[in-house]
Amino acid sequence: MITSKQRAQLRAMANGIETIGQVGKDGISDNLVTQVKDALAARQLVKYRVLETAPYTAKEAANELAAACGAEVVQVIGYRFVLYLADKKEPLI
Repeated sequence: MITSKQRAQLRAMANGIETIGQVGKDGISDNLVTQVKDALAARQLVKYRVLETAPYTAKEAANELAAACGAEVVQVIGYRFVLYLADKKEPLI
């Protein structure tokens, strides 16, 4: 579990990163979960977007993906959300 101070640090870091993926009309598939897990393993901090055609809100998608990947939801703003999964050897925070 991350503290509110750590969450603020992560939000600041997330401002500078690009959106790397999206949740579309197919929702959250096994393929998407695998993609998010791989991205988290490589980067620790990832930003995704939820398309208007998706069957989820950004908050629902963020919570479901975080649970599936063992990650933390850092923030949800509009259609975008940020997830964080600390690297055991070199965490960002």
